[in-house]
Amino acid sequence: MRKMRAAGGFLAALLFLLVRAPTLAAQTEPGPASALNAALAAACTENAADFTNYLTKENAAAFQKLPPDERAAMMQHLVLVDTLGRPLLSNDDQGYRILRCEGADASSEFHFGVARVQDNLAFVPISVTGGDTIQFGLVRENGMWKLLSLGLLMIDIPQLQKQWSAQDMQNREQRAIDTLQNLAEEIDTYQRAFGKLPTTLAQLGPSKDGASPDAAKLIDAHLAAGNKDGYKFRYRVTAAADGGEAGFEIAAIPAVYGKSGKRSFLLDKNGKIHAADKHGTVATADDPIIAAHKTAAP
Repeated sequence: MRKMRAAGGFLAALLFLLVRAPTLAAQTEPGPASALNAALAAACTENAADFTNYLTKENAAAFQKLPPDERAAMMQHLVLVDTLGRPLLSNDDQGYRILRCEGADASSEFHFGVARVQDNLAFVPISVTGGDTIQFGLVRENGMWKLLSLGLLMIDIPQLQKQWSAQDMQNREQRAIDTLQNLAEEIDTYQRAFGKLPTTLAQLGPSKDGASPDAAKLIDAHLAAGNKDGYKFRYRVTAAADGGEAGFEIAAIPAVYGKSGKRSFLLDKNGKIHAADKHGTVATADDPIIAAHKTAAP
């Protein structure tokens, strides 16, 4: 009789747990803000496996099909850094969470607001670096909160990849223009300091000792080797004409045509910049002149 009562009690307890299981799971399930925080932290560390967990089924499948460098680029866009970062979590004076993503060259901060939840949809406002506020949308899928929208933009991985890749290409092309202008200024600095033009970009590069005609310490090692931000730079001294002084030209060519850039650029001996889609070959002085303006320093 005791064994029967004990068994009955066990079955009753088991039945109670089975009935209560969904309620208990709902109580312990991470909320939308926690899920968004985890997704951004995974993006900051470029942990593609963890980040995929916070994408809807279709977006997760599309994301996994991207090459590793494109997955990394998408995560960098989401957390507003250009390199692998380190996430740091804290709270403000009112107890709201703050996620800081510290990259090698820049950092960004995300200040979480109060989440609005209605059934299987949630919206979390976040103030980001610079003071802008973005509202992230999330949807509950298979009991987990997944990223749905970014502001007014629905998160569609294939479409976002195209848009962000095009934006990255435009940014790299603009940086190539900026670099051409900076190089021209540093070559003028070299000429004033040493009374002649350098014969190679390497002569503008860094030195362990003081500045000299062979290492003027005017540009970094990457640019001195002819590479920067997805472009290859080629410099040459042009012959003097009609008894005048020698000049120089600098060409910028996409390192990987169609990915790091499409347009090639040439800064001619008069300081004008020519640009055209040369399919990865060098631009010439016959190509259209562009109105080149430096971007503001970050």
